[in-house]
Amino acid sequence: MPSRILHTMIRVNSLERSITFYRDALGMSEIRREDYPEGRFTLSFMGYSEDPRGSTIELTYNYDTVEFTHGSGFGHIAVAVSDIDATCERLSGMDVKIIRCPGPMAYTTTNGQRDVIAFICDPDGYQIELISTQKP
Repeated sequence: MPSRILHTMIRVNSLERSITFYRDALGMSEIRREDYPEGRFTLSFMGYSEDPRGSTIELTYNYDTVEFTHGSGFGHIAVAVSDIDATCERLSGMDVKIIRCPGPMAYTTTNGQRDVIAFICDPDGYQIELISTQKP
């Protein structure tokens, strides 16, 4: 039986621009990079843990792909933040596109409290949900 999530792969137009975003805006580290010149692609694994068993986002840069689409099935990536208002203020100052300002999530609660969420976009337009770990 499967036992854990290893990574989620997304295609990117500029590997360096995406690494910079995930590192500087979201505080991830590049865990490892794998270049496959014969296959004409490079992979960068970004995450929060140096533990090789930790979940990562695999940024895939295909040398010859000029344009790609996200498809209608992909929703978003979710990350936890301790202070969602301060995080969104910092990201706004970095010109990160905030598509939903912090506010309560409708219909769901954790321990009787509405979860506070926000949504941003990465450089390729992938949506990232910020979920507050700070409870009122």
